[in-house]
Amino acid sequence: MTEDAAAEAGVSSPVGFRWFRHAGGVNPRLSQVVSGRYLSSSEREDIALWRAQGAGVREIARRIGRAPSTISRELRRNASTRSYRLDYKASTAQWHAERRARRPKTAKLVANDRLRHYVQERLSGVVRTADGKVLNGPAAPEWKGRNKPHRGDRAWVTAWSPEQISRRLEVEFPDDESMRISHEAIYQALYVESRGALKRELVACLRKGRTLRVPRARAKQKAWAHVTPEALISKRPPEVADRAVPGHWEGDLIIGLQRSAIGTLVERTTRFTMLVHLPREQGYGLVPRTKNGPALAGYGAVTMTNALATTITTLPEQLRRSLTWDRGKELSDHARFTVVTGVKVYFADPKCPWQRGSNENTNGLLRQYFPKGTDLSRWDAEEIEAIAHTLNTRPRKTLGWKTPAEAFNEYLQSLQQTGVASTD
Repeated sequence: MTEDAAAEAGVSSPVGFRWFRHAGGVNPRLSQVVSGRYLSSSEREDIALWRAQGAGVREIARRIGRAPSTISRELRRNASTRSYRLDYKASTAQWHAERRARRPKTAKLVANDRLRHYVQERLSGVVRTADGKVLNGPAAPEWKGRNKPHRGDRAWVTAWSPEQISRRLEVEFPDDESMRISHEAIYQALYVESRGALKRELVACLRKGRTLRVPRARAKQKAWAHVTPEALISKRPPEVADRAVPGHWEGDLIIGLQRSAIGTLVERTTRFTMLVHLPREQGYGLVPRTKNGPALAGYGAVTMTNALATTITTLPEQLRRSLTWDRGKELSDHARFTVVTGVKVYFADPKCPWQRGSNENTNGLLRQYFPKGTDLSRWDAEEIEAIAHTLNTRPRKTLGWKTPAEAFNEYLQSLQQTGVASTD
C-alpha cells in the first residue's frame, strides 16, 4: 500500500501519494531480478569462467542456453579495455551493462520539437479541415488533474491512441527516421512526470482516461479478500447441485443508473424469487463522496447484509439452508450474515456465471420489468414486491408449467404436514 511505503520512507501519506502520482502510478526503479531477455550477473560470471578456460563462443552459448550471437556481442561490447587486449571480466561487464541501462535518458519527445508537436496534436484530438483549419469540437469541463475523469469530462473522441500515432508516423514520414517513437514512450511521457514532454492533462484524451497506470501485476490481483477458503463453492454440500432439497438460494444484484441496485434471491429447486429493496442511504447526492467513507448508494456491505437478512429471515428455517453469491464486495460481511440468519454463504468461482444459472436466468427475466439504463431507485418496496409476485406467478417450463409460487407452496405444505405428524 502507498501508505505503508510512505511510512517506511519516513514521509507523510500525501507526500507518498504525490511521489506515486509523479511516477505515473508504477515503480520507476528496475527490479533486482533481471528479465530473462538480458544476461544476468551470474551468467556473466559463467561466461568469464568458461572463457578463461578456453571455451569457444558456441560452446558457452550451448552451456547457458543463449544464442551464439548474444555471447559474441557480450564479449565484444562489455569487455575491459584497459589492457593491451580485450579482457572479459564479469564485474566490468556488469558495470558496462548497468551504465548503458541507466535511466532517465533524454526523452525523444523532449529533444525533437517537430515530433512532440505531431504527437501532442494527434493525442489531443485536433481535427483539421481540408484547408488546414482547426475544427473545434464540443467544449469539455476543465480537468483537475487528480482523479479519473468521468465520461462527461473527457475530450471529444477524435483523439488517436498512442499506438495509432506511432504506426501512422511510419506511413506519413517513411524516409525520416527522426519521426519515430514507440507507443510506450508516449505513455511514459504522459504518465511519468520525470519524462514529461507532453501536457499531463492529455491523459483525459485517452480512451480509458486513467490518470495513473496500472501495472500488469496489480491488474492480475483480485479484490476478493472477503472470499475465505471455507466460502468457496467447492466447499458447498453435494446436495445443492442436484436441486432435490429446496432451501438453497442463489443471489446477485441488478445494477441501474446513479449507483442504484436491487437484490435478487432465487430458490434453486422451485425458482421462487425474492427481491431485496435497497434504498439509498440518507445524504446520498448531498454528501460528497469520500475515499473509504460510508457507502450511501444502498448496497454497501453493512446495508446489504441487513437488508438481505431481513428478507430471508421471513422464511421458515427449513428453507434457509445455503446461499450462493457472486464475488461482489456487497456481501463481504457474509460472516455476520451467517451468524444472524444461520444461512451458510458460498461464492461462485470468478467468471463462472453458470454456477448460479438460476439466478442469472431470473435476472434476465427481471430486465423486462427493470430495463437496463434506468434508475432502479424509482421503484419502492411495494412495487418491487408486486414485480416479484408477478414473476412468481408465471408458469415455467422447467417446473412442468407450474408457477414458482405453486411449487414453493407445495413444499411449504409438506413441511407443515410433516411437522403436524411429528407432534402427534
